[in-house]
Amino acid sequence: MIITEQKPFQEIIDSLKGYTKIFLIGCGECATTCKTGGEEELLKIKSQLEASGKIVLGMCIPGSPCLAPQIKTELAKNMKLLREADAILAMACGLGVQSIKDNDRLGLIILPGCNTLFGAVMDAQGNFFEKCSLCGECVLDVTAGICPITLCSKGILNGPCGGVNKGKCEVDKDKDCAWVLIYRELEKRKKLDELKKIQAPKDFKKATKPHKLILAK
Repeated sequence: MIITEQKPFQEIIDSLKGYTKIFLIGCGECATTCKTGGEEELLKIKSQLEASGKIVLGMCIPGSPCLAPQIKTELAKNMKLLREADAILAMACGLGVQSIKDNDRLGLIILPGCNTLFGAVMDAQGNFFEKCSLCGECVLDVTAGICPITLCSKGILNGPCGGVNKGKCEVDKDKDCAWVLIYRELEKRKKLDELKKIQAPKDFKKATKPHKLILAK
């Protein structure tokens, strides 16, 4: 899940300077779950924009605006209103914003209403935790399903470092040392021998951006 936060309203209104007629696009997946781009949030930002003198022509909430078929469908449904719009305010992650831009046939200004923070898992209470850095070289098979790249403050592959103190990280004393967690998990599984495997340095070529994966033939 991609985690977002809504931009401060003043920042949003500043970005809309010179644009009067606005169309809102939300996200029915991640941004709805984060409470940044669902129906409630779009209605609230609509009210704020109108109080600031903007005209909100309409809104839509595609299931996943980052998926071309879904955003194309929503744009087509709202083409009449979009032809009157000066700009689109996208209450979605950066992926959604750029997908809207890529699939908008009218060449409208697409502006972000959210800041994109990180990819995360959600617990049973609805809290979000970053657990993967999308590094391209997963080591979870040898680290008991605990990612040292993300959960270790130093991203150490063959830890722990010398600063661990009573199971806590020297960078953040309220944070469990990732490698202590890995050790305990491997110990439970009777697989401590995994720690004897030296992990090679990361292949940073895999972190070169932008990535792409071509499936269409």
